[in-house]
Amino acid sequence: MARTTTAAPRTRPAPELRAWRNALIAIFIVSGLFLSSWVSRVPGVRDSLHLATDVVGLILLGVSVGAIIGLVIAPPLQARVGTKAGIAIVASGAGLGLAVVGFGAVVVNSLPVVIAGLALLGLGNGAVDVMMNVSAAAVEKRIGRTIMPFMHACFSIGTVAGAAIGAACAALGISVFWHFTVMAVITIGVGLVAVRYVPNTQDLLDADAAAQASLDAFDDPSVAVAPRRRTFGETVKSQLTVWADWRLVLIGVVMLGMAFAEGSANDWIALASVDGHGLTNAGGALVLDVFVAAMTVGRIAGGPLVDRIGRVWAIRLTAGLGVVGLLAFILLPHPAAYITGVVLWGLGASLGFPLGMSAAADDEKNATARVSAVAMIGYLAFLAGPPIIGFLGQQVGILNALYVVLVLLVAAFVCAPALRHRGPLGAIAATAASTDRESKPV
Repeated sequence: MARTTTAAPRTRPAPELRAWRNALIAIFIVSGLFLSSWVSRVPGVRDSLHLATDVVGLILLGVSVGAIIGLVIAPPLQARVGTKAGIAIVASGAGLGLAVVGFGAVVVNSLPVVIAGLALLGLGNGAVDVMMNVSAAAVEKRIGRTIMPFMHACFSIGTVAGAAIGAACAALGISVFWHFTVMAVITIGVGLVAVRYVPNTQDLLDADAAAQASLDAFDDPSVAVAPRRRTFGETVKSQLTVWADWRLVLIGVVMLGMAFAEGSANDWIALASVDGHGLTNAGGALVLDVFVAAMTVGRIAGGPLVDRIGRVWAIRLTAGLGVVGLLAFILLPHPAAYITGVVLWGLGASLGFPLGMSAAADDEKNATARVSAVAMIGYLAFLAGPPIIGFLGQQVGILNALYVVLVLLVAAFVCAPALRHRGPLGAIAATAASTDRESKPV
């Protein structure tokens, strides 16, 4: 009897997959490193330029605006030059922007130069965020295990390391110029080396499409269609049309709730601990450290958890933990109780952003535009969260203002089914192992 076989999905050899994964780990770490390097030295830049607090707020806003522009330009740029060149360009731009900030703050003492550097830093950061997440989602599918939360844990590790380096440089009296210049060299160097091991995602899709076309042609030559790369205009059009996908909008709601939970903690948890629970400033900073540590642990453990229970239940579990943690932090006065709440809050905020990125990238043919769209929602949450919490805190108290975060976490819980895995490559990957086992000669 003739043997019946079904083609397994195209995959890259294991050593190449490992190199690809490890290169992205390096990119995620250095992305957190250069961003927190800037944040950690904001006081030094302010003092060097003798800026008022409101001016500092405006230039911080400029970084966020630059990042949103980076999210918008990432899809057409990646379509134009490919993933390799795209990551190299935007990572180098971010590093150069950091160096320009140090040069403007110390050497020429110019606010316009600093603003230009920050705009370039923000733009590079937003664009590299999209490209590295799209590439991470692609390697995740080919490895067959959930690795996106770990990638974001690496970003968190990079931010902690960058903040520690910044604190050490400030304590040792090292100039912002030299600090930022060295970090810029590291950023550019790591980016240029790492992209050597990152394939162009579109090339992989073209190869997958070519393989599928060959199979179709074998069965029915009339259906074979040669794959072709999208034009720049088609990429821009796809970037706009993704917003018509209600599933993507619901993924955005999950991203909104989780990003709001993360951003509000980063910006307000220390102050809320001081004003709401009577801690000292040092105690408030320690509470923030507890939150960041819990979120990092949640991301490291998140991959195996998702592989066991799936994205939907992982989001429901973590969102539920976040709700319980927030209630404990807001309502319970005993230190052991509200610190436990902070831990649960950190775990609750840990998986929404990485799993939202993975879900948005399920449709690999339009992954960059989809990831850009949901990342924009997440960045808008980071951007809008601080002033919203601040305004409400002024009216009703900082602890009561955090109920907004709780409502958004409940919304993320409700919209979690939108993250259920879909897409042809995922469906093939899910059945590949059993197909290979069953394809035996009779």
